[in-house]
Amino acid sequence: MSDVPVDDELPDSPMHTTGTDHITIWGSNAESVLDFYRDLLGMRVVLRQPNLDDPDQTHLFLDTGDGRIITFFVSDDRPANRRPQQTTTGGVHHLAFSVDPEEFQEVKAALEADGRGYNEFDRGIFHSLYTRDNDGLIIELAADKYEIPEDRRADVLVAAQRHREQAGAEYAKEEHMEAALEELGIEVDPHDLSEAASGVGGVE
Repeated sequence: MSDVPVDDELPDSPMHTTGTDHITIWGSNAESVLDFYRDLLGMRVVLRQPNLDDPDQTHLFLDTGDGRIITFFVSDDRPANRRPQQTTTGGVHHLAFSVDPEEFQEVKAALEADGRGYNEFDRGIFHSLYTRDNDGLIIELAADKYEIPEDRRADVLVAAQRHREQAGAEYAKEEHMEAALEELGIEVDPHDLSEAASGVGGVE
C-alpha cells in the first residue's frame, strides 16, 4: 500500500502503547540460544524461570543492550536447526538489533570468527549485516549512520519520509535523512561506515 500515510501526530485511537516491553521467541534449547545471543551478541541473561503456561519449558529473559528485553522459550529436548525458516503470513521475518557504528568492523570480524556467513547492505539511512541465529531466524545487526537522539527518532523518520516523497525517491536515503535533520535543527556528525551495496530488489 503505497498510499499509507506517515503521521507527525499520534493516531486518533482508543489507546497508545508506550514502548516495546519484550518480544518472545520459540527457541530450541538453552545452550544453542545462549551460544548466539549471550556469547556472540553479548546480551546478558537478566531473568530465568519456568514458562508459566508450560512449566516443562524454561523462559529466558535477555537484555538487548538498552533495557529492552527479548525472551525465549527453551527446552532441552528441542535440537537447534540453522536451516532457514519458512516464514508465512503472521510470522516473524527477522529481528533487528542495534550495534555501535564505531565497532561495526569488529562485529563483522566476530561473525566471521564464529563461522557465520552474513550479508552487508547500505540501506540508505542505516547500515546492516544480516545473519542467522542457531535456529534459522534472520538477525539484522544495524548501525545508524547518524547519532539521532532516541526521543527524536520518530520525528526524524517522518521528516525523512516527507523529503523522500518530495524527491520522488523509492526509499529513504542519506540525503533525505540529512534534509530531515537540518529541518528539525538536529546537529549530528555522520558515522564513517564502509561502502556496501544497497541490496534492494528492483527498487531504485
